[in-house]
Amino acid sequence: MKKRFMIGAAAITTSMLLGIGSVGAADNAQGNHPDRKFFKKAAQGGMAEVALGQMAADKAESDAVKNFGQRMVTDHGKANQELKDLAASEGVTLPTEMNAKAKALQKELSGLSGAEFDKAYMNEMLKDHKKDISAFKREAEQGQDSDVKNWAAKTLPTLQEHYTIAQTTSNQIGVKSKDMSGSPGAAGSADQSSMHETGATGNESRMGIAESSRHTK
Repeated sequence: MKKRFMIGAAAITTSMLLGIGSVGAADNAQGNHPDRKFFKKAAQGGMAEVALGQMAADKAESDAVKNFGQRMVTDHGKANQELKDLAASEGVTLPTEMNAKAKALQKELSGLSGAEFDKAYMNEMLKDHKKDISAFKREAEQGQDSDVKNWAAKTLPTLQEHYTIAQTTSNQIGVKSKDMSGSPGAAGSADQSSMHETGATGNESRMGIAESSRHTK
């Protein structure tokens, strides 16, 4: 009788330990990775880049803005897939849609047309990429996971190139913005804010503040 009791107790203990292990795995998938904030912001920002880039490719008046938008779709679409693969290997669950502010910006830009749209979109791209360069540079230098750090470092030159193209394109259509100044490298070191600068709530916005596009009207 005593032997059966000991065997039963051992079985219960084993089940509890297995259960704890399962909970731990689930928690990691829900976002206990040390670089989870970067994962979240990069994923939501990447989706926003593709969505707004497609909008620019479809409705921009300037061919330069159309081309820039298509470049965003291509490059960020590729980066988004790489991030998904990396997240899967790390056991991290990524968000599946843009955050609220990016959606609001998308809605606002959809109501603009012609040169007004072009200037508002490019103004956002200047601000956005300046912040992104800073965030990816910081992750590449200070991230906790080596694979995530390597991906950020590999993606950073593309973001810097986007910023340079955004400067050139903005000059062509007459955008005047404080974010026009400086080189991509300078942007990365000067702006120490995060991609969305609001913590871990759903209110982060890689695409910047929607109000800024109203200033360009």
